[in-house]
Amino acid sequence: MILNYIWIGLILIAVIIGGIECFCMGNSDVFNAILDSTFSSAKTGFEISIGLTGVLSLWMGIMKIGEKGGVVNQMSRFVSPFFTRIFPELPKGHPAFGSMLMNISATMLGIDNAATPLGLQAMREMQETNTDKTRASNSMIMFLVLVTSGLTLVPISIMTYRAQMGAANPADVFLPILLATYFAAIAGLISVAIAQKINLLQPVVLLTLLGLTAFVGLIIWGAMSLPQEVVTRWSAILAAVILLGVIVWFIIAGMIRRINVYDAFIEGAKGGFQTAIGIVPYLVAMLVAVGMFRASGGMDYLVHGMGWLFGLIGLNTDFVPALPTALMRPLSGAGARGLMVDAMVQYGADSFVGRLVSIVQGSTDTTFYILAVYFGSVNIKDTRYAVVCGLIADFFGILAAILLGYLFFG
Repeated sequence: MILNYIWIGLILIAVIIGGIECFCMGNSDVFNAILDSTFSSAKTGFEISIGLTGVLSLWMGIMKIGEKGGVVNQMSRFVSPFFTRIFPELPKGHPAFGSMLMNISATMLGIDNAATPLGLQAMREMQETNTDKTRASNSMIMFLVLVTSGLTLVPISIMTYRAQMGAANPADVFLPILLATYFAAIAGLISVAIAQKINLLQPVVLLTLLGLTAFVGLIIWGAMSLPQEVVTRWSAILAAVILLGVIVWFIIAGMIRRINVYDAFIEGAKGGFQTAIGIVPYLVAMLVAVGMFRASGGMDYLVHGMGWLFGLIGLNTDFVPALPTALMRPLSGAGARGLMVDAMVQYGADSFVGRLVSIVQGSTDTTFYILAVYFGSVNIKDTRYAVVCGLIADFFGILAAILLGYLFFG
């Protein structure tokens, strides 16, 4: 329901702004830009979905091998003590636990092309136990809010962009990105726990969160003690090794179980193809609304208005040029990435704004894209409070990014 209001709101605001620009200011080009954006955004949505087809087929095929080989079941039992407490409606050892663990692990390592298929597999597995097939379950909401927080240990892509833009030390944003995205994940977890009345003070939950915090701290210590080029090189190597290791592990497990590995892969790959086709209308709908809003100039008006308001109340407005990236991040990953690069071109990769947009880009994930794709893959119409909790995680992630930007580089 909330996605419905947001979708309608973005389109109506775009048309209203276009009307004001055209009839009151004589700028007739705005309507043409809005119209052009509908076609280009629809094309982009379709191309993204088709582009996902191969990746989805590959990883859902691999997951099917892991499922029949017993690996997913083993992983589910491993994370069951913690997951059964934050996903209380799912039974112990549920196969979705293994898929969720692999999705979160892939996201943390920056392997986005593997994370999405694994997440969609988790949604399909949770949908099997969902009593209302058109309404998001509590477990789906908790999972998606954690996904939208985008907890990333190794922001390889952002460091790569910074290197291409001439940054003296592309990895100097590593620590603030890690902290910002961690705060986003914790904020998302707490917001959903409050909504679902989940007790986060249980010993297992507390110990797990403390352990994760210690692990994040260890990663930070290791990264800060090594040269930037070493961190970047070994991060990429580690991600590749883990990815290939998972594939080999699943295949060997299937061979030990004496299953027909090839047939299992084909069975899973067919499901991946069907999933990719199924998300096309959901993705096109959201991208068209966002594209119209951007083309109308609505984003620019919003940023300028916020800058004026912050200046009026006496706040330091050095962060305002980074707001377009911050506001676009929940709406469009590609749009936010383009705005990040544009800011680095305009202000310099090593400027305060150049570093801040990098931190903002890595602080959270593309909430509306994720909700559209993941819920669309299982035909969920009523998303309940998923958008609200996802935006809460985004807000705290972006707020943390701005504060950390001042702390480290201000």
